[in-house]
Amino acid sequence: MEHLLKPIAHWIIQVISSSGYSGIVLMMAIESACIPLPSEVIMPFSGALTTVAVASMFRRLPLNLYLVTLAGAGGCVVGSLIAYWVGVYGGRPLAERYGRYVLVRKRDLDRADRWFARWGVAAVFFSRLLPVIRTFISLPAGIAKMKFWQFIVYTFVGSLPWCFMLAYIGNQLGSHWSEMKGYFHRADAVIVVVVVLLFAFWLYHHLKPEREDAQNAAAR
Repeated sequence: MEHLLKPIAHWIIQVISSSGYSGIVLMMAIESACIPLPSEVIMPFSGALTTVAVASMFRRLPLNLYLVTLAGAGGCVVGSLIAYWVGVYGGRPLAERYGRYVLVRKRDLDRADRWFARWGVAAVFFSRLLPVIRTFISLPAGIAKMKFWQFIVYTFVGSLPWCFMLAYIGNQLGSHWSEMKGYFHRADAVIVVVVVLLFAFWLYHHLKPEREDAQNAAAR
């Protein structure tokens, strides 16, 4: 698992540190297109780059926390539109058929469907504040033929608090980077270790069987 996560962690770091705001848009677009690249990793690292301590490691000027937030929310819209159009034209069968290739499980789709069925279009806004569901809510929104511009506005506005919260956490960690890096031989090792641990934590919780899955399997 470590051999798999480290290259991905390095890739996230390199793209964002070299491309800045456009890299954040790209990474968040991938995450919002139902591809397992967690915002819980992307946005904290982006937030860390708003501090002088971390930005100097990559020989660049610090990013702006609010522009990082806007870039993250903008990326959410771009990626969510892809999932939305998959829902509009392909429906649930297409998502179930090809979703497994990007770690989209049936339970993820079921959860998003239940959320959308209960809350309607408001789910597109509120689900952006929730892990897992926020990634997949665009599919049922597309299947339900939610109004296009309404979907864009709800997605963008709903993504802003999530992106800001994660970026702010990264900003606060970055402010203490000089203290943290003393535990490692190389400064960039701190970045890699933190990103890998966050990614591993996210992947474990995303892939582990849920209690309801086990109950369903026992009932069959």
